[in-house]
Amino acid sequence: MKKYARAIVSLVFSFIKFSLIKLFHIKNFKFTLFNLVSPFTELEIGRKASITLGRKINIKSGTKIRARSGAEIIIGKNTFINHNCMIVSHKRISIGENVRFGPNTLIYDHDHDYQSENGFKKNLYKTTSVEIGNNVWIGANVVILRGTTIGDNCVVGAGSIIKGNYSSNQTIVQKRETTVFTHK
Repeated sequence: MKKYARAIVSLVFSFIKFSLIKLFHIKNFKFTLFNLVSPFTELEIGRKASITLGRKINIKSGTKIRARSGAEIIIGKNTFINHNCMIVSHKRISIGENVRFGPNTLIYDHDHDYQSENGFKKNLYKTTSVEIGNNVWIGANVVILRGTTIGDNCVVGAGSIIKGNYSSNQTIVQKRETTVFTHK
């Protein structure tokens, strides 16, 4: 019973919150009525930026989705974003349909341009789009960096930090060696 009450609250809250965001970003925010979004989720849309949410999106608490000035974020239908994820775009992040995110997943399509003269002080960024295909499962504590493309039907193992192009139907796992030292 508690589960259904929480779902109803999330549905109502999502509709109210999204309607208010739509008032201020008429052309730049698109959503459907049937999304379950926690009241503790943050959506931020910068100047000339846009966010598009497909049907049946489920976003848990602590998640932050930020489209900075001129950026675009697209999230396909039936996508589940777990607790405390962060999606920050300065250019473009596209997430396909039926994607599942483990908790604490981070997605960035930008890096600070620290090599430019005063680049860090001036908040200069290097940007490259991120594309995530359909039916992708991303484990807990994954970091997806700028310029990453993940094909359809992929699995990204927990704790991975990935950048690059990954074809469809792959499992991406970063193996790490554990070293144990004995104290005298």
